[in-house]
Amino acid sequence: MGFFDKILQGLSRTRETVAREIQAVFGKGRLTDEVIEALEEKLLGADIGFDTAHLILEGVRKRARGQEIDQAQLLAWMAEEARNLLPAETPAHLDVRPHVILFVGVNGAGKTTSVAKIAHHYVSQGKKVLLAACDTFRAGAISQLEVWAQRAGVEVVKHSEGSDAASVAYDAYGAAKARGYDLLLIDTAGRLHTKDNLMEELRKLVRVLRKQDPALPHETLLVIDGNTGQNALPQFKGFGAATPLNGLVVTKLDGTAKGGSVLTLSREFGVPIRWVGVGEGLEDLVPFDREAYARGLFMTQS
Repeated sequence: MGFFDKILQGLSRTRETVAREIQAVFGKGRLTDEVIEALEEKLLGADIGFDTAHLILEGVRKRARGQEIDQAQLLAWMAEEARNLLPAETPAHLDVRPHVILFVGVNGAGKTTSVAKIAHHYVSQGKKVLLAACDTFRAGAISQLEVWAQRAGVEVVKHSEGSDAASVAYDAYGAAKARGYDLLLIDTAGRLHTKDNLMEELRKLVRVLRKQDPALPHETLLVIDGNTGQNALPQFKGFGAATPLNGLVVTKLDGTAKGGSVLTLSREFGVPIRWVGVGEGLEDLVPFDREAYARGLFMTQS
């Protein structure tokens, strides 16, 4: 199954909810003000924010121009309008070795498994990947990363539990550079964005990395649980105050009916969605595809 189909499948729960809700208010006819208002309410139920829902439906209204349409046409136009609201994909340029990606987020968002799955993706492309176990706070975090790393076929740089996370990152970068790795993926401890001491620890890790190269890290990705929906907005602001964020990893989209939140999160944050999680397997975290995502929200055919 290709990445496109994986995203379609992963969004099935959200799509079924959206289709059912839309079917309840529109089958065929003209898009009157009353119909548009009812459709807007249904999109809000899929955790598509008000402003985003309004933009989608205004685009659809302009396309319809007062003519009668059926539900299939409505859904197709909604998918196109949703796609147009998302930034075009901009894959990371791995022209610097090692390319360093820092993963941050709150507890339970799925950082550790995401790190391993992304490592697996790059290994399958022939890249040499090293992991840094910088979650030295949570009991069992290092061993959990090692188990996933073994599945992905990559090595891990680690210190003992309770050690300084910044020191682990420093040593891992030195090892990655000396051994000619293509990528260094840094797993960090889950932390609430409201805890100043923990956010300062994250800032310290970034400062220590930049002692070796001011450009580090090349990417900082915020990992968000798809079930969190638009409640992730404060997370972005909190982590963004500690270190600039370049993109999002949205996990567990297959287990939520809030898949529409990705649209709002991307628009609100002004950064691209890099990866989406659509299952539990190693290959079920896939590069984001706005075409597949938009179709996956509203349409059953690829």
